[in-house]
Amino acid sequence: MKHPTQAPASADQRPGTSRRLAGLALGAFALALATSAWAADRAPADVDGARIRNADAEPGNWMSHGRNYGETRFSPLKQITDENVDQLGLAWSYKLDFDRGVEATPLVVDGVMYTTGAFSVVYAFDARTGELLWKHDPEVDRLKAGEFCCDAVNRGLAAWEGKLYVGTLDGRLVAIDAKTGKRLWDIDTIIDRTRSYGITGAPRVVGDSKVIIGNGGAEFGVRGYVTAYDAETGEQAWRFFTVPGDPAKPQENAALEMAVKTWHGDNWVAQGGGGTAWDSFAYDPELNLLYIGVGNASYWNYGTRSEGKGDNLFLSSIVAVDADTGEYAWHYQTTPGDAWDFTATQHMILTELEIDGRTRKVLMQAPKNGFFYVIDRTDGELISAEAYVPMNWADGVDLETGRPNFTEQGKYWLEENGKKYVQPGFWGGHDWQPMSYNPQTGLVYIPAHIFGVVYENVKDPGYSPRKHFYQLGVAAAGMEDDADDMKRWADQWKGMLIAWDPVKQEKVWEQPYITIFNGGTLTTAGNLVFEGTADGRVVAYAADSGRKLWESPAHTGVMAAPVTYTVDGEQYVTFMAGWGGAFSTFAGGASLNAGVRPWAQVLTYKIGGDAVLPEPDFPDLADPEPPEATADTATVNAGRGLYNDNCSQCHGINAVSGGIVPDLRRLSAENHVAFPGIVYGGRANKGMPSYAETLTMDQVQTIHAYLVKRAWDLKKDLAAGRVEGAEREVEGDALPSGLTPEALETLNGPARGTKLAPQADDKL
Repeated sequence: MKHPTQAPASADQRPGTSRRLAGLALGAFALALATSAWAADRAPADVDGARIRNADAEPGNWMSHGRNYGETRFSPLKQITDENVDQLGLAWSYKLDFDRGVEATPLVVDGVMYTTGAFSVVYAFDARTGELLWKHDPEVDRLKAGEFCCDAVNRGLAAWEGKLYVGTLDGRLVAIDAKTGKRLWDIDTIIDRTRSYGITGAPRVVGDSKVIIGNGGAEFGVRGYVTAYDAETGEQAWRFFTVPGDPAKPQENAALEMAVKTWHGDNWVAQGGGGTAWDSFAYDPELNLLYIGVGNASYWNYGTRSEGKGDNLFLSSIVAVDADTGEYAWHYQTTPGDAWDFTATQHMILTELEIDGRTRKVLMQAPKNGFFYVIDRTDGELISAEAYVPMNWADGVDLETGRPNFTEQGKYWLEENGKKYVQPGFWGGHDWQPMSYNPQTGLVYIPAHIFGVVYENVKDPGYSPRKHFYQLGVAAAGMEDDADDMKRWADQWKGMLIAWDPVKQEKVWEQPYITIFNGGTLTTAGNLVFEGTADGRVVAYAADSGRKLWESPAHTGVMAAPVTYTVDGEQYVTFMAGWGGAFSTFAGGASLNAGVRPWAQVLTYKIGGDAVLPEPDFPDLADPEPPEATADTATVNAGRGLYNDNCSQCHGINAVSGGIVPDLRRLSAENHVAFPGIVYGGRANKGMPSYAETLTMDQVQTIHAYLVKRAWDLKKDLAAGRVEGAEREVEGDALPSGLTPEALETLNGPARGTKLAPQADDKL
């Protein structure tokens, strides 16, 4: 299926590209370069395909996002082992500029570390000392944080022949000189600026020097796609749309002509369909195949979106394309007709496994839906799939058809007035935090979630003018429950590090955590697994047994995956630390169970390190006297709905902030008075847009009445000694209102659900 060749646009024709880009720093500034940081025999970031293919020959470097093209995140280094890891100490630390979510995997090339922080800011450090060599701010529009999904995060860079590539939150791909930090070119990747597109994922460079980048925003009514650009010039090479366009019009290629037949009705057209490739890619240089992890739909609601019929390709799929041309090769859909935000954007690992006496070239993935998949990466054949976390929406995968055996439990769109409790929920059994594979133990290390929510059918989703999209078509637990219910839900959500045998498809060991959203993993030849935790620690375990061997405080939640490298023969381990992201923004009430606050930093350890980790300078939490609460119950309830529709994405559901942005229950007396002006005027320098064209003054006042009520709720809780976060008392096995153990059992259905026969494409 041939993808049509697209003529490269000139610099003047490319949307958002300007002649001013080359040669102007535009926020980038080069600091005095420590020449000792650069390798004497190589230019900075002198990476190419041959070096990445032979990454094991240079174990001291970490030259691509997953260390090698297979994205295994396994390091052959073994100076630090299970016998001496308890001697690790801090070698150096660096405080980043923005205390928001930190999700990047650093690159380390020839003694220099390159990494990113919030708002896509790029840093270069001497990897031995932590000395800042340069910093590049791509000047992301700070207002994008208020329009996009999941905080102002960025997951990292690609390096290639002296250049670094970063995708920005506002949707650009920027090339940077690796030695000076100066911008070389800047491309707008977004096809429709009226939609809430953005980029949080890390680019990859594959094939004949193609820079690959996807985008996010599926919840907000966009159409997903992946684009390849020439690494030298930034010219567009190809684009692959991951869902079809308007069925009344010709599709871009034969693959999409096939895909459009699996969608029904036309409700999804205005929403774009979703299917964004917002995170994971992997690449096989022998097959020259790029593997794309495709995300969820707009709407989530399958009944509203597609009349409850069809597979809706390529949602929640792994799609293989030719890396040089973008031509479709094969796909495997993990969740046909996805209705739960069960993305397949989670980390993919390429390796070889001996299965039934035969060596297979496999792709492994643990997507949100809760199944661990082993797939033949040459042709997309499913080899095996088993549940790695508790689930009830399906009770297995049919290996003949490759399709899950759906139960009735997940089908909330068939309910007139009822609800369905679904495991896993929308953050899945595993989210974006990368897993790793150790070929010596044969195990995959998964940062997993034990997580379930109630979904409720919404037949007439409301329109959001701020993001130009209709709502998800579903009310899920925590989105509409009251604040106390959110706390009770959070107590049911736990994290877990799982060591998984991909051949036997079974768990070997596990380590439990207090909450979800713990960090990605790194595994090494020293029989070690490293992981940061949501509750503010960095930890090392024995890779074979799971025994905890070392931990150290991080002073903040750690979500990113660590890396290891050597400089001058000495091995280091680096964690990017900083609480934030989706879980701690709109689900602030749930994230408080982690008991941490945002404090963005780089933490690097070595054997015998004796640096002192500075104490965080957290601002004091204000406890001002709220104004008198005069609104009636109807006004407060209306204000709650308006608040959750317009403000909760940043300030937290039910006005419980996770600490990334101000907690609106703690407004000062001055800000209570100034509240309408703040909402109408916005605070562009802090990422808050104006709502002057979105909300009427009466609606703003109604939201304020709700916030006054929530301020008094907080004050009463504090007076009664009820504290938030990991320190607060949990009342036994309390469940959200209406969910007694009996009610939960009724919602949940049988333990694994009622098995359905494999079904044809027309209906799940």
